Amino acid sequence: MKLWQKENTSTAEQIERFTVGRDREMDLYLAPFDVLGNLAHATMLATIGLLETTELEALRTELKTIYGRIAEGDFVIEDGVEDVHSQVELMLTRQLGDTGKKIHSGRSRNDQVLVDLKLFTRDRLWRVAEAVRRVFDRLIARSEQHKNDLLPGYTHLQIAMPSSFGLWFGAYAEALADDMLTLQTAYRLANRNPLGSGAGYGSSFPLNRTLTTELLGFEGMHVNVVYAQMSRGKTEQTALTALAAVAATLSRMAMDICLYNSQNFAFLTLPDALTTGSSIMPHKKNPDVAELLRAKTNRLKALPMEVTLVLSNLPSGYHRDMQILKEVLMPAFEEILDCLDITDFMLEHLQVKPGLLDDPKYDLLFSVERVNELVLQGVPFREAYRIVGKEIGDGTYPPPRSLHHTHEGSIGNLGNDRITAYMDETLNGFGAEKVSEAVERLLR
Repeated sequence: MKLWQKENTSTAEQIERFTVGRDREMDLYLAPFDVLGNLAHATMLATIGLLETTELEALRTELKTIYGRIAEGDFVIEDGVEDVHSQVELMLTRQLGDTGKKIHSGRSRNDQVLVDLKLFTRDRLWRVAEAVRRVFDRLIARSEQHKNDLLPGYTHLQIAMPSSFGLWFGAYAEALADDMLTLQTAYRLANRNPLGSGAGYGSSFPLNRTLTTELLGFEGMHVNVVYAQMSRGKTEQTALTALAAVAATLSRMAMDICLYNSQNFAFLTLPDALTTGSSIMPHKKNPDVAELLRAKTNRLKALPMEVTLVLSNLPSGYHRDMQILKEVLMPAFEEILDCLDITDFMLEHLQVKPGLLDDPKYDLLFSVERVNELVLQGVPFREAYRIVGKEIGDGTYPPPRSLHHTHEGSIGNLGNDRITAYMDETLNGFGAEKVSEAVERLLR
């Protein structure tokens, strides 16, 4: 069954196989959201006289039944059915006859798939946001736990100044707080209603787009119907850019863990249960979990460019090129959620080595402390710098290991409460509660 099929016409099997591609597989992700879109559209059609009250009630009952089947994993796109939209309409028509055929009034498959993608992307971005928050909370907790455990700080991979595990964990927490802002931007772009734009040029029916916007819990609508269609691709690109930002933070942290876990650094260790061995070297405890996290997140960072290339040089209006973006977008959400889950698990079990900076090989980390010590005694900074350089050169340098860092965001004043407040504010800006309430009302 195809929504566009006409009598006495057919498409060559090879062409159909090529154009459908993996669409039926990817469309299973969209199934619950297609039902939600249908519920809102049918409700709106009844308000403008295109459905009778009895027809609306019949459609609502059947759509909720289909939604339940999807939730139970009992929904398939049958052989010969092109996509999820066709499957849902076929199921309605089987049960309700002509009433089921009326639901497509005032709608194109273009805005139908658009609203499904918006709802799907909105849902998955919120799941990612919740997972990011869990990792953030873990990092803040570990930061507070190890705020007094010092760590060598590096520039150019040369020892530079004292740092701490409190600073290290907290740095990645604040990075995720910034990433949350990017996720919020992507979420709010996904949270705009394209339904009613049809094939990109609207409809002569008096559609009430404000109503469907409210019913689906959208923050607002894409007002211009041409732009509503042009938002396809842009929504996916922005969502993947947000995922790539999170992935960049995770990949950098994974690299640190690989480095710090090595015997040459030995700043932290992964428990045996989180490592793998070698088939030839019995001593090996490999950080495969961090290495694969690094690889998977690095691959995610490439996806926005993949979408950019698909969209390159497309004129306005809908083009079938957009179909393959599903194959980029949908698995990406599964990947980043898996990466966030394993990151949280790994961070929970990381073992930090205390007393690192007691080793004489880190004496030079305290050279700036020695400079500052002299400055506080009244020596001009440039003169103090010269004196300490000479001390280091002639072997008379005394490393002052007592630290007094008190400014905001330093070793002695991590500012985790301010970072947490920033994260809270950003997360509250999503408006996810309104969405949840709207979906619950539709399904009641």
